[in-house]
Amino acid sequence: MTYILSFIIAFGVAAIVGQVLIPLLRRLKAGQSIRTDGPTWHMSKQGTPTMGGVMFILATGAAAVVAGREELMAGNYNHLYVFLFALVFGVIGMIDDFQKLRHHANEGLTAAQKFLLQLAAAIAFTVLMREQGYLTPNLFVPFFNVTIPLPWVVYMVFAAFVMVGTVNAVNITDGIDGLATGVTIPVALFYMAVAGWFGKNDLAILGAALAGGLAAFLIYNFHPAKVFMGDTGSLFLGGMVCGMAFALDIPLVIPIIGLIYVAEVLSDIIQVAYFKKTHGKRFFRMAPLHHHLEMGGWSETKLFCVFSGATLLLCCLGFLGVMYRYPM
Repeated sequence: MTYILSFIIAFGVAAIVGQVLIPLLRRLKAGQSIRTDGPTWHMSKQGTPTMGGVMFILATGAAAVVAGREELMAGNYNHLYVFLFALVFGVIGMIDDFQKLRHHANEGLTAAQKFLLQLAAAIAFTVLMREQGYLTPNLFVPFFNVTIPLPWVVYMVFAAFVMVGTVNAVNITDGIDGLATGVTIPVALFYMAVAGWFGKNDLAILGAALAGGLAAFLIYNFHPAKVFMGDTGSLFLGGMVCGMAFALDIPLVIPIIGLIYVAEVLSDIIQVAYFKKTHGKRFFRMAPLHHHLEMGGWSETKLFCVFSGATLLLCCLGFLGVMYRYPM
């Protein structure tokens, strides 16, 4: 029942905030600058308000505190740590968005600046979770029900790599109307279900809150989008996706439930590497993957439905892979 309450609170807060935030962003002229090297038909989206991720960030936080009040009173702060971790990434994204708006371009912070900030956040979170006893250096392998013990130093390097990689993969997925939103809703529900199955109610409440906030945001973000989440939202989502996985001690499930994220970032890497190696030839029509499919005739609505539906199936598969992580 608490999960349902968390979902409803987050949905309501995000829906209400959206009614105020979107007109405010328009008045502030916080319009998205569209990349000139993207699909030409995306230029019609120029000026659409960005930084809409504030909606589900506020909604997730509000629901996690209100619906999770009993957990906080009992001294369970795991979900709060995960939210604050994701919030740090959201702030990094907000700084990036502000820089883009300030310069009226699609380039904000440099790649090096974002990497260092994200790396610092990942290391700080890993250390905090370790000190609070929420994290072990034992990697659980989905489906095989075995754990691989690692030295803490090795685990820290692994964690930082996965966290930064996941955050940027989610960021890349946010390239067309509603895509990152639609793909992440099943992931949030997966975390809610797994946390509930494991008896970690605080994290289940957080997963439900994220799902509720995103469901309301989708009202404004579905094609044709009235608002974009911006890096503010996409980096926050990336932080939630990896933060929840590590808090539940199942980080190796990310490539399963987040296969769409992985495919998106790999397509970008392959495109750049192939372009350099062949001195100008392209492996994909356009990277990342969603643009390649767009160039092949897929509509934004079809991409949303296929990618979101595929992620839902992958999340069901992922649940089967980790359901025996802890003895019942």
